[in-house]
Amino acid sequence: MPLVLVMSSFVAASLVGSRPVAHALAARKIDAVVAPTTLLGRHPGWGPPGGGGVAKELFQGMLDGVEANGLFALTDAVLTGYFATTAQIDSACTAIERVRAANPKAWIVVDPIMGDDEEGLYVKPDVADAIMQRLAPMADLLTPNLWELGHLTHGRFGAAPSEPEAIIASARSLGRAVLVSSVQHEDRIGALYVDADQAVGAFADRAPKAPNGTGDLLCGAFMAARISGAAPRDALVEAVAIVADVVRKAVKWDSPELPIVAARESFDLPFAHVRRIDWT
Repeated sequence: MPLVLVMSSFVAASLVGSRPVAHALAARKIDAVVAPTTLLGRHPGWGPPGGGGVAKELFQGMLDGVEANGLFALTDAVLTGYFATTAQIDSACTAIERVRAANPKAWIVVDPIMGDDEEGLYVKPDVADAIMQRLAPMADLLTPNLWELGHLTHGRFGAAPSEPEAIIASARSLGRAVLVSSVQHEDRIGALYVDADQAVGAFADRAPKAPNGTGDLLCGAFMAARISGAAPRDALVEAVAIVADVVRKAVKWDSPELPIVAARESFDLPFAHVRRIDWT
């Protein structure tokens, strides 16, 4: 049974952060061990979320417990997401090093959660710097949104690329595989997967409004497909289709959150039509 160590936020009443990831992995019969970096009541977009960041000692203690149970050696992949403090990033980097020492084949995925087009940078500047300087270089796969790709490649004040060719060039400059979300192409929205050998996009019809958490769901669905043996381009199409189908159902049902459990069949046979484009 595959196992993924997830270090990201936990939000009780909103399907964002680690929760969509865990659901996407479970749909492929992949277990997730979640070490939360925050404990919040709801997504901050709804207003004051309640709760707060997890103290370094508590976060480190959870990771120590996971390691003490022998699970680092059984970990097939690590996903890092939202961090509240640089101290948490210190612990995450150490955990990644220990996982790799216990299992050199472990796949390291870094979702460099820093901001977006609407809000700009929504983590502290020192957290963003630590993600870029410490976590990103440890990744086998980076999963930024388009705004974060611009931040990773051009610095705090750099504009995100918009045309596919520019996105591909920016992604390749990072020197590792990159899955870029929030990419628009013609009248559709989707994602690009880029590595040294290929650049492929997958795009679905745009919904009038999407609940928060689509990037987390995309990352989890892509990881689940890849861990299950799918090639990157097939995993990309599957992940984009799943997200599009869940969003379509959220719109149909007037759901304020991603209806991931109610739309469970979307993981087996997503209805959404996805257009795949191969650039190289």
